[in-house]
Amino acid sequence: MRTRLLLSLVFAIAAVLTNAVAAKNIAHGVGVVVIDAGHGGKFPGAHYGGVYEKDITLKVALKLGKLIEEGMPGVKVVYTRTTDKALGADLATDLQARADIANNAGGDLFLSIHANAAPRATAVKGVETLIMGETPKEQRYNENALYESNREDLIDMSDERTAAIVRAYIQNLQFTYGEYSMAIARCIQTSYTKAGRNSRGVKRQLLRVLYATDMPGALTEIGFMSNAQELAYMKSDKGQNEIAASIYRAVKEYSSYVLETRRAEEDAAASETNPATGKSAPAESPRTDASGKNTAKPSEKKPATAGKAAGETSAKSPAPATVSEKKREPAAEPLRYTVQVLASDKPVSVNASNFRSYRGKVRQCTGEGRFPYKYCVGEYKSRSEAQRAAGSVRKTFPDAFVVACRGTQIVTK
Repeated sequence: MRTRLLLSLVFAIAAVLTNAVAAKNIAHGVGVVVIDAGHGGKFPGAHYGGVYEKDITLKVALKLGKLIEEGMPGVKVVYTRTTDKALGADLATDLQARADIANNAGGDLFLSIHANAAPRATAVKGVETLIMGETPKEQRYNENALYESNREDLIDMSDERTAAIVRAYIQNLQFTYGEYSMAIARCIQTSYTKAGRNSRGVKRQLLRVLYATDMPGALTEIGFMSNAQELAYMKSDKGQNEIAASIYRAVKEYSSYVLETRRAEEDAAASETNPATGKSAPAESPRTDASGKNTAKPSEKKPATAGKAAGETSAKSPAPATVSEKKREPAAEPLRYTVQVLASDKPVSVNASNFRSYRGKVRQCTGEGRFPYKYCVGEYKSRSEAQRAAGSVRKTFPDAFVVACRGTQIVTK
């Protein structure tokens, strides 16, 4: 009897603790934060005054993770590395491995920490945060300090096919995570400014690690190692604590933003009125993928329904048409996801040798831009399902990526 009571007590305590953790997690807009300490092992990054970038980024990453774990109960922190090690045999596989860790963890937010350098301009200082994208400067390959610092981390856009695929990806990114990535980047820069740092703003850049991660994300440059004053600050324990605290405050602000956005969408859906009954329509759940992650855009709200309640007609208005008399509109294609492997400015046979082992298995879709013909593999109900399939497709097409579609139309906005 005593054993049974003890077991019952243990199960009851476990249930309470589980519910408590769940309740705390609901209080946050993010559930999994992935922290990437840039470089590591045989990829040391910048090197000044006997200090390596890989060491500074790791210390800041660990401090940031600890702050999140202590200050945001219920939020899981995942590190791409916690020691000085490389994650791949070469830089490309190293960067892909970091993205794989984030994707496999079901991350809601990806933060990559780096330090900047400007060898020919040692007076340059300040912090900047990067999101995935392309600017006219990058299109012209201007060799500014930022480009020089990240040269090895950038996607090579000299190949026209690669450039077409990446630009199509960027278009799709704006539909899915673009606004969220910009939101976290702005939160980080604002937090730096409040801490007295010199802000160099939010910038877009074609970074491989952001290209490969399937979630909102940003890469933050915490200062210039080529500037003696900033190097001393970044390598000090005080400086690292302050940098980590700035990013932590940004994560908290971003998490609140996501939570408020989600609640606003739920409230908007709940307040809609069904014109046929005059009753409130059931609230629509936030859009989620298979992992349960919210993938709705902050600005995505259903339009308010227009029209009068059933039976409410004026003397001059004709009687409402019956169901059989109404023109039946074709149902809109549901939003799905597919894996794009090729984009072209003219049609390509699905049996062409270009598609290698996927000959006859691809389908032609259409979209916007200079290369309107998109060739895709599979169709999936959730982005996470498509992302898993993309892992296999990339063995044949390394640049393959996930896009949203409605039927054979690629959706970018």
